[in-house]
Amino acid sequence: MVRITSTGLYGLDSIHLSIMSPVNNGVCADKTNGKVTGDTSAALKGLETIAPLVRTAEETPDPIPAEVQGTIPHWIDGSLLRNGPGKFEFGETHYNHWFDGMALLHQFKVKEGQVTYRSRFLHSDAYTKNSEQDRIVISEFGTITMPDPCKNIFQRFFSRFEILKPTDNANVSFVKYKGDYYVSTETHLMHRVDPENLETLQQVDWSKFIAVNGATAHPHYAPDGTTFNMGNSYGGKGTTYNIISIPPEKSDQEDTLKGAKILCSILPANKSQPSYYHSFAMSENFVVFIEQPIKMDLLRIVTCKMRGKTLSDAIYWDPNLETILHVIDKRTGEASPVKYYAKAFATFHQINAFEEDGFLMLDLCCSDDGQAINIYLLQNLRKSGEALDEVYNSMSRAFPRRFVLPLNVTQETPTDQNLNTRSSSTATCIKTSDTQVFCQHEDLHGEDLHQYGGLEFPRINYERYNTKPYRYFYGCGFRHLFGDSLLKMDLKDKMLKVWYQKGLFPSEPVFVPSPDAVEEDDGVILSVVLSPSQDKGTFLLVLNAKTFEELGRANVAVNMPYGFHGTFNASA
Repeated sequence: MVRITSTGLYGLDSIHLSIMSPVNNGVCADKTNGKVTGDTSAALKGLETIAPLVRTAEETPDPIPAEVQGTIPHWIDGSLLRNGPGKFEFGETHYNHWFDGMALLHQFKVKEGQVTYRSRFLHSDAYTKNSEQDRIVISEFGTITMPDPCKNIFQRFFSRFEILKPTDNANVSFVKYKGDYYVSTETHLMHRVDPENLETLQQVDWSKFIAVNGATAHPHYAPDGTTFNMGNSYGGKGTTYNIISIPPEKSDQEDTLKGAKILCSILPANKSQPSYYHSFAMSENFVVFIEQPIKMDLLRIVTCKMRGKTLSDAIYWDPNLETILHVIDKRTGEASPVKYYAKAFATFHQINAFEEDGFLMLDLCCSDDGQAINIYLLQNLRKSGEALDEVYNSMSRAFPRRFVLPLNVTQETPTDQNLNTRSSSTATCIKTSDTQVFCQHEDLHGEDLHQYGGLEFPRINYERYNTKPYRYFYGCGFRHLFGDSLLKMDLKDKMLKVWYQKGLFPSEPVFVPSPDAVEEDDGVILSVVLSPSQDKGTFLLVLNAKTFEELGRANVAVNMPYGFHGTFNASA
């Protein structure tokens, strides 16, 4: 049964759906009359153009007031910080990929039921040098720079043989190290920023503190403040994946990453073609690295400029490889001699991981095809009509899955039988040798999730439930190339609650707990919602996290490109 109710604020223009049980044949909410219609098993047609969501925006460095509709709880006191691409060309040169745009930082400051908004471009070297020359001079993930036309023919020829320099265009996320905020991408360069005014303060180079050539934009935080991350090292002996730990305390006011150390190094299955990874998982005692069949060809990477090819050209999906799950003890830095294998899948974001009864539960958003990276070319995102439909329907969807990893595998552990003794889980794990266990996932959803295009950008009540057994997670539904609904999954019965309004595109949901929270979902969900069909139709949405009903929205008269990740910075 699907219960559809108005939020009480905007009639049937804004619809809240509570999925009470699995639904046959798929459903979608019709905004005009609230009826349940449609069979979503077939390919989608008639997708709305999202080209306005990947256009250059103006920055708003001085705070402007938002117009509040409904009620924003007065106990919310802090700022939603968001990061993402905001400038897609310099002069006559244009970026090719969504990931390439210059970082534009956003702040929605909430206090006493009112909201202000500001934004600033990150003053990275990439942004500054491109601006000075009014052309793209720093290569990005999907855009290779051409030789300077002012150079002579010999200079232009030899510039082809230069190694591609990593960008410092940190447009992926806001992260924290030792109490300071940074914006990060996946190279070894990130920037410390002021969360109060979004000013760029300092470029920080990971490689000056530790022998890594990059780090993810998704670190994990332990209760004592220690931060864990991952980064690769590329050297004469090939590649290693490295688990990194960063101490919680500063040695002085200028300290950034001092004391960072490599906790563990892992050899790739193929040293010249390591796996690409965007995040990793962490339980109370373990770090889990997912070595997936999205591969990086190092020879093609180092010869990018010579061949006139982009970095993205050197990343490929090999469906013939299995996925390897590496488990590392956080206390000792030792990797488990047992490797856990699964069929080929791709993952960008983990949901949570926790230990229980001798098993490690690993929850991830997974797809069966790892070619999504190359779908997000700007030329694809700016298509319309049948061409846009064709791009969307060519993609594999991401769905939440649980893998159950037995932690106490020994020589005496029997082979060829399911080791998962947990009656609450249908996942299987079978020992195939003394050092190998093959894992088959359990779906963390019902059939109804298919009608919302799967789920990505997962978030939980991180402060209280990361690395612990939990019941709820939140994410975006993807019935488009960008998220077009907000979802809440209840793991107790694998049922959904949904916020959806036709023509609107919400960002990653951020959970903020209420001050006196008792239950896991006591709090609100914050999401920035964009409208490609309405000029300056941006607003901050506030949902009751328990009921998923809309409490209020704060309208801001700005145009904003669709971004990546963010966080809530509570006022001190």
